[in-house]
Amino acid sequence: MEAAVLDAGSKYLKAGLAVPDQDPSIVIPTAMTKAIDEDLGKENGWLSDESQWLHDTVYPIQRGVVKDWDAMEDLWRYVFYTDLGWEVGSEGQVLMADPLLTSKTLKEKTVQIMFETFNVNGFYAVEQAVLSIYAVGRISGCAIDIGHGKIDIAPVWEGAVQHNAVKRLEVSGQDLTFLLGEELEKSNPQTKLDSSTVEMLKETYGITADDQEEYAKKAEGCTTVEHTLPDGQTIKIGKERYTVGEALFQPSFLGVEGYSVAEQLVRSVLLCVPSESQKPLIENIVLCGGTSTMKGFDTRFQKEASLLGTPSFRPSIIKPPEYMPENTMKNSAWIGGAILAKVVFPQNQHITKAEYDESGPSIVHRKCY
Repeated sequence: MEAAVLDAGSKYLKAGLAVPDQDPSIVIPTAMTKAIDEDLGKENGWLSDESQWLHDTVYPIQRGVVKDWDAMEDLWRYVFYTDLGWEVGSEGQVLMADPLLTSKTLKEKTVQIMFETFNVNGFYAVEQAVLSIYAVGRISGCAIDIGHGKIDIAPVWEGAVQHNAVKRLEVSGQDLTFLLGEELEKSNPQTKLDSSTVEMLKETYGITADDQEEYAKKAEGCTTVEHTLPDGQTIKIGKERYTVGEALFQPSFLGVEGYSVAEQLVRSVLLCVPSESQKPLIENIVLCGGTSTMKGFDTRFQKEASLLGTPSFRPSIIKPPEYMPENTMKNSAWIGGAILAKVVFPQNQHITKAEYDESGPSIVHRKCY
């Protein structure tokens, strides 16, 4: 059986068997709903009246960090035994895509759960940035992951993250969703929008202007788009669709004082040593994460980064090979993991059950990353 590859983010968990030229077979929200039984109308352990359930939404991962380990275990259990069809006592191997800046303690917690709770017979973990670089056929480059809960900029040199140069921005996809919701409330005061609807509108209509000058023109007046909501209400979307993309280049829109994502890229690469590595890093930029696929973002990013370059220091975005799946950049960490799993497990580079039993959770630092 092929190894299972898992990439869990703040919004979605992506999983599937290691087939590198395909998208992950499982993409499910990481948010879960918890039903609390208060012994009202109890029948076989469940409330007979569904309306009496008290529903709480649980977010196991926030800003790229696991905050609720019990919920995370439940999510992994569902993926392993329901979606992947594992049977208790016949568990397989797992390759895990880890967020950047995960602490040693959390890394050890993960490997401990995998072996002691799920009894996997092999485990390996790699940082998401490295896997995103692998997904486009490189071993060195700079991964810019614009996810739901975080933006990470990570130079990767010959398969290793240059941790001294990593940048994490205080803005992300969820912040852009909140910004869009606020802007739409101002222009459509009679309409109440929930976060999932705003998220859908962002993904459908969000766009990035070519530069600040064009954004200023759009902000003064642009064509509005009408969208009919499921309840029949109609809302108008105008400059708001440009504002959501502009915030990545003008963080002050989100109340954050700091550098734009393009400026942070250059600052990150210039921290890399040896200095000879800086040119190949800046010439192999990988944009990944759902928000990076916003219409016009890659063109604007290339333009802004190029303005910060020099004749000998030219930022360049790398696209995945044509034979790769259409959503490669949305699923880059998972796809890179599927590629790596084809090497790690057959060549016995992973942590085995016997090695874990002998050394304990700390072995993850010696054999992974």
